[in-house]
Amino acid sequence: MESFSSKDMAMKAQKKILSHMASKSVVQMFIDDTTSEILDELYRVSKEYTGNRTEAQKVIKDLIKITVKIGVLFRHNRFNEEELKLAQDFKKKLHQGVMTAISFHEVEFTFESTVMTKILTDCRDILLKLVEKHLTPKSHGRINHVFNHYSDPELLTSLYNPEGPFRPNLTNICTGLNKLVEEDKL
Repeated sequence: MESFSSKDMAMKAQKKILSHMASKSVVQMFIDDTTSEILDELYRVSKEYTGNRTEAQKVIKDLIKITVKIGVLFRHNRFNEEELKLAQDFKKKLHQGVMTAISFHEVEFTFESTVMTKILTDCRDILLKLVEKHLTPKSHGRINHVFNHYSDPELLTSLYNPEGPFRPNLTNICTGLNKLVEEDKL
C-alpha cells in the first residue's frame, strides 16, 4: 500500500516554501514588531562583532527559518507526548535564559558568560531533541549555527561589557524581551 498523505505533503510544502521566504518583509507577516526589533538588534550585534554582514544575515535567517518550521510542526500537531514535554522544557529553559539576560543587564557587574553559555547550550540541546525526527540534518545544522553563534563567550562578554559598544543594543534587546515577558509571549 502506498503511504501518501496530502496532509503530510501540505506540511512539507509549507516548511519548504517558508524556508525560502525568510526575508525581512515576509518575516513581519509571521513575527510581531517587538520580536522583529529584537532580531534587528541581534543582527546589528552579530554584524559588528563578526565584521561580516553576510554571516550576520545568515545567522538571523537561520533563526527565522527554524522558528517558522517549528511553528508549522506545532500547528500540524506533529509532536507526540514526549516531544511536547521537551517543548515545555525548552520553553522553561528559554524563559530562564531571557530572565537571566535581563537580570545581567539590569544589575551591573553580575554578568557571567559561563551561565549564559550554559543556558543557551541547554536550549540548543533540548531543541535538537525536539525536532530530531521532524527536521532534516540541514535544519539541525541551522539550530547549531544559531545557538553556537550566540552562546560564544567572547560575543556575550562584549555584549554585556558596560563600557562596550554594544550597550545600546543590549538595552534595546532587553527592553524588547521585557515587553514580550510582560505580554506573556515568552
